Amino acid sequence: MPQADTAERLQKVLAAAGVGSRRACEDLIFRRRVTVNGKVAKLGDKVDPASVEIRVDGQRVITDTKLAYIALNKPRGVVSSLDDEKGRSELADFLAQFPQRLHHVGRLDADSEGLLLLTNDGDLTNKLTHPRYGISKTYLAEVINGPLARNVGRRLLSGVDLEDGPARVDAFKLVGALGKTAQVELTLHEGRKHIVRRMMEAVGHPVSRLVRTSMGPIRLGDLRPGGFRHLSNAEIAALFKAAESSDSSSSDEGSLEEDD
Repeated sequence: MPQADTAERLQKVLAAAGVGSRRACEDLIFRRRVTVNGKVAKLGDKVDPASVEIRVDGQRVITDTKLAYIALNKPRGVVSSLDDEKGRSELADFLAQFPQRLHHVGRLDADSEGLLLLTNDGDLTNKLTHPRYGISKTYLAEVINGPLARNVGRRLLSGVDLEDGPARVDAFKLVGALGKTAQVELTLHEGRKHIVRRMMEAVGHPVSRLVRTSMGPIRLGDLRPGGFRHLSNAEIAALFKAAESSDSSSSDEGSLEEDD
């Protein structure tokens, strides 16, 4: 049971989370579309927004105001570390501007750039980084030694042999080409270290630039390098939904290292 000093009317909590007006939220509760900790909610219920799991139509609603979910466009040259022993520009330089103690979800190496998620939600971090959940990630890679042979995409889709086992992409597209340079888009869910670079090297086209453009349903969009934005409630719910959907069809194989 929630403590008396922290409990609030459920419709008020939902409205504060951006679900809708209080009247609209009351209607959702009346129509049995809201659950609290897995049980169908009733009008008049009170909850502690910091300690319950609330869902509307099965989608998670984040009601704990202490939790933060941020998309960052990590610039090239910045290491995904909070204490780099080599003295390079590090992620801690960006995190200092936020009042919460945030951590990054996965990694991007210093030479890679693009979407990096920051949060203080340990549950979501586990769902997005553990290999059993298999969250897909999309990259835009600039590669050399062009033009690309016609069978490069087929080879990557069917799988290539790496020193730590075979790997394959879920989707591949040639975006553009100019002389010996080409731009390709790859989507994959594996999380082995440097896997994108190693796969492209294996098919004869080393990567000269690598940008992560999406993680699951979250897209980099037009964020400038070093820029950030807070995720919307809909994006957060979509992240949890993607992780839960992946969990139902994935295994525990793989590594916790994020690909870059």
